Amino acid sequence: MTAFGRRKENNTQAQTHICRDIFDLTREDLAGFDAVVDAFGVWNEADFGLYSTTLAHLCDILSGTKVRLLVVGGAGSLYVNPEHTKTLSQEADFPEAFKPLANAAAKSLGELRKRDDVIWTYVSPAADFQAEGERTGSYLLGGEELRCNDRGESVISYADYAIAMVDEIERGEHLQERIGVVRA
Repeated sequence: MTAFGRRKENNTQAQTHICRDIFDLTREDLAGFDAVVDAFGVWNEADFGLYSTTLAHLCDILSGTKVRLLVVGGAGSLYVNPEHTKTLSQEADFPEAFKPLANAAAKSLGELRKRDDVIWTYVSPAADFQAEGERTGSYLLGGEELRCNDRGESVISYADYAIAMVDEIERGEHLQERIGVVRA
C-alpha cells in the first residue's frame, strides 16, 4: 500500500508515502496499482468545488486503464425512498451545516456516473459516520438507498468502513456502482 498526500509527514499506516498534491499526480504515478482510493476531503465551503475537480483529475489520469478508482463518498446523496426522488440531505432533520458538503459530494457522484472510461466504485458511509467508533469487523452493504441495520441504525465506524473498502478492493463486485455501508 502506498499513500499519496500533500503533507510531508506520513500520518497513515502505509509503508510508503509520497508527498504529492492530487493535481500533480500523473498516469505514470498510478500505473501498476490495482486500485486507487480517493479519500480527498475539505471542510471549507469555499473549497467544496474541489470534490468535482479532484475527482475529474483522477478519472482523467486513470481513463482507459485497468486501475480501479474507489471513492470515499458521502451519505447525503443516498436515497430515502424506493422511487429515488428524495435523498438523505433533503430530509428535514438533515443538519443545515452539512448540506453544502452533501451537495458537493452528490454533484461529484453525478459527474462520476457519466464516466464509462474509468472503473469506479463509490462507497457511501452510513448516516452516522463515526471517526472514533468501535471496530466490530462486520458490516452490511446497501446500494443507492440509505440502509439501516436490524436495530434501525444507520451508523458505521471509520474502522468498519475501511474494512468494507478493502473488501471491495479485493472482490471488485460493484464496478460502476455506488454502494452503501452500515454496521451489522
